[in-house]
Amino acid sequence: MGRLIYMMNTSLDGFVEDAAGNFDWTVPSQEVFEAISEIQRAAGTYLYGRRLYETMAVWDSAAAYEGATGQPLADQPAYVREFARMWQAAEKIVYSRSLGAVTTPRTQLRKGLDPEEVRDLKSRTTRDITVGGPGLAAAALGAGLVDDIYLFVAPIVIGKGKSVFPTELRIPLELVDEGHYQSGVVRLHYQPRGGAKAQVGAKG
Repeated sequence: MGRLIYMMNTSLDGFVEDAAGNFDWTVPSQEVFEAISEIQRAAGTYLYGRRLYETMAVWDSAAAYEGATGQPLADQPAYVREFARMWQAAEKIVYSRSLGAVTTPRTQLRKGLDPEEVRDLKSRTTRDITVGGPGLAAAALGAGLVDDIYLFVAPIVIGKGKSVFPTELRIPLELVDEGHYQSGVVRLHYQPRGGAKAQVGAKG
């Protein structure tokens, strides 16, 4: 049975992007990039919201990468090329009501997250599943689908922006492990405590 993993880069004050929608401060060092890839390597399916999918589509092919970055993928370090191979090999499911079609192979489009469909997917796969984007993750967290949370906390405070977690949920967590990197980034690995499910509307 696969595990559903929510993994995001976040500022110290809990935002994945600033008020203008920028997230350039999340660009990882090689050390952090490789740590993210190590977690991602166990996953065979990626669940995305529209915006994160459009951001990640740069990894679709060498041509897409060069078109988006202006740099040939073949000239990138081995750890970058390995991530591209992993991304291309994985199944993707994109959840969006506004996206008309997907542009990458091995990709399905859904209008909204169906918790039962995701539970069935988890039961049928032997590989992990990742969920990306705070909006989609909020739905997965609210449905009690998320097994592991990995936060890569950058040493920066940005004041306001898009929160890594929805404010209307309360989820008791247990710290499983942590990691520290030379760039100042800290990795925090949590699991819902005792299989706890989110309490919608809880505040405190």
